Amino acid sequence: MPGDVNLLWRPGAGLWSVKIDPSQLDQLLANLCVNGRDAIADVGRITIETTNVGIDAAYCADHLGFSPGEFVLLTVSDDGCGMDRATLDQLFEPFFTTKGTGRGTGLGLAMVYGIVKQNNGFINVYSEPDKGSTFRIYLPRHMGATDRAEAAAVVEIPRGHGETILVVEDEVAILRLAGKMLERLGYRVLEAMTPARALEIAKEHGRRIDLLITDVVMPEMNGRDLAERLQADYPELKLLFMSGYTADVIAHRGVLEEGVHFVQKPFANHELAVKVREVLRS
Repeated sequence: MPGDVNLLWRPGAGLWSVKIDPSQLDQLLANLCVNGRDAIADVGRITIETTNVGIDAAYCADHLGFSPGEFVLLTVSDDGCGMDRATLDQLFEPFFTTKGTGRGTGLGLAMVYGIVKQNNGFINVYSEPDKGSTFRIYLPRHMGATDRAEAAAVVEIPRGHGETILVVEDEVAILRLAGKMLERLGYRVLEAMTPARALEIAKEHGRRIDLLITDVVMPEMNGRDLAERLQADYPELKLLFMSGYTADVIAHRGVLEEGVHFVQKPFANHELAVKVREVLRS
């Protein structure tokens, strides 16, 4: 966040438990906060709030797709430029974006929508031009206790041995998150927000790069074309592609061939660790 954007945190008291992969919650907050930041032209504020709510049948009658029950409500709001009705109607469509060229792919909010639905939740958006936007995410209350025995039985996370990994991702929050995960696993990480910068970093580095982890859909150049450019100079470079879409969807769109190494965003630390070792050993 730039210095002229204030980030406020207002957690509710006595929150219920929810069952969601922590990395998915990171993705929700990262995407919503980045969109809020980009909607603020000058000085502004982004507010994150949590509270418990109950939804009854009357509310569901007026809100298509909602079901009665108890939920934890996560609200992310900003006082930026806001959106008109036409924009709201297309908000969660893949590849839809109001940002200028090179500033977004239109996948962030589609990813948010997918995560919420995957976790049996609901999302509501309210916005008006010049009055900001509010995203309300309802995650169902989880009544069961955490299964600690299962957590203790998880296999050991495979670690790196100092290999160098170049990560290319145009969403800075996701780029930083992936970088921190990999560094904690014992890898040396080079980070780039654009394909052009990735090519520059590879040239400046001048030494062996063991693995390229790149988003599939980016401004300027897609991940496949970037990989081909880098492999021309580094024939031994291993490749791992990532996207908020499934591998089947990406292959169907013709961006990647079937059978390539692929990890779907959002990914957990263990999932990324296993996939990276698998690719490096291939």
